[in-house]
Amino acid sequence: MLLFDSGVGGLTVLDEVRKLLPDAPIIYASDNAGLPYGSKTEAQVAARVSGLLGRMTERYHPRLVCIACNTASTIALGMVREVLEVPIVGTVPAIKPAAAMTKTGVIGLLGTEATIRQAYVDRLEHEFAADKLLLRYGAPSLVEAAEAKLRGEPFDCAAITEAAEALRAMPGGDRIDTVVLACTHFPLLHEELSRAFGPEVTFVHGAQGIARQIARLTAGQEWSRQVLDRALFTGRGNVLEAYRAMLARYGLLGVERF
Repeated sequence: MLLFDSGVGGLTVLDEVRKLLPDAPIIYASDNAGLPYGSKTEAQVAARVSGLLGRMTERYHPRLVCIACNTASTIALGMVREVLEVPIVGTVPAIKPAAAMTKTGVIGLLGTEATIRQAYVDRLEHEFAADKLLLRYGAPSLVEAAEAKLRGEPFDCAAITEAAEALRAMPGGDRIDTVVLACTHFPLLHEELSRAFGPEVTFVHGAQGIARQIARLTAGQEWSRQVLDRALFTGRGNVLEAYRAMLARYGLLGVERF
């Protein structure tokens, strides 16, 4: 199967998929040349994602594609499903489980700037959290913090504190007890986010649900790993070496440019 993200955030999804489907061969595709998606227009994201996935499915013939990126999914999922003839699993903010979990009725949502403004998120809020207060905050700097953390480089924790304080400062924000991590990068910062928000806040994201959906769609299929699981990067420079050791920890032993 092919897992696609703008960067390495989708590794949080890969981690959960491996728990359910340890024998499934995986290609992890990072469009790091297009990172960050959150600051791009909807038209730019839709064109880039559909174009790349079209070329990747033509070359690698995956039996399933997972768009392990909230921004790409909320913008381009419908378009991609129209043009590709393979099952597509998307990633959307985990508002439904958050609404079931909250005790105070106030939910924070951290995502990219592009994700939090999408009508898709409005629909999820209307359907599952109409009787709750959903407070949204765009935190694009957390994407780079997560990327740097996985590379083993220093990163700015001030951005994480700023995101927590911004949500808390909104009307009703002092009652937040559940925070939706609406970017697959953000669970990589769980420890830092926990410190910033405090022990009374629970975090929820969609990785486990995505893995269960992939397992359902491929139930009964046999898997056979003929080659090493590998990662693809669209960017240039020394990115391959920067990520190689970290990718090996996720079982991605081959690293290539696409």
